[in-house]
Amino acid sequence: MSPLKLVVSGPVGAGKTTFVQTLSQTLVIATEAEASEDIGKPLTTVAFDFGTLTLEGQELHIYGTPGQDRFNFMWDVLCEGALGLVMLVAGDRPQDFAHARNILDYIATRFPIPFVVGVTRQDLDQVWRPANIAAYFGLPSHLVTGLDATDQAAAIQVLVRLLEHLQPRTAHGQALPSAGTLPQA
Repeated sequence: MSPLKLVVSGPVGAGKTTFVQTLSQTLVIATEAEASEDIGKPLTTVAFDFGTLTLEGQELHIYGTPGQDRFNFMWDVLCEGALGLVMLVAGDRPQDFAHARNILDYIATRFPIPFVVGVTRQDLDQVWRPANIAAYFGLPSHLVTGLDATDQAAAIQVLVRLLEHLQPRTAHGQALPSAGTLPQA
């Protein structure tokens, strides 16, 4: 069986690298470099983050995209053949919401893949909640969920939400793992 592919995208600082590290059962390959401009953090993903997770004997490859527009060619490369997309948005950074929406629109117009939106940093007090983000994006509330990207149980719940959205689809003729068989956090 060929591995299934999950893409994790969003603006700089949304928690993509952390999310991939939290879900992966293997050491994550990260392509980070010093930021060449002020992006609010010293390192930035320049190609992708890569981790793996096994569900019901089926290998899932998890790819985190760069968040900067200048690396948007990687969004196309990474989304090709993906079974789904997790779009992450930092709930405490409303200045990034429009960029997150632009990334989602960019990917959705090129690749007809199901997606969910994860609103990160829900462990903070001053943060937008999933219902607010759903309204901002004009999405049904069942497609938006909150999480702390460092919390494995929360990351798994986002994956469950995506798998529920995918069922009963298949990817490339392969049966997808059921949401009830995810590893316990």
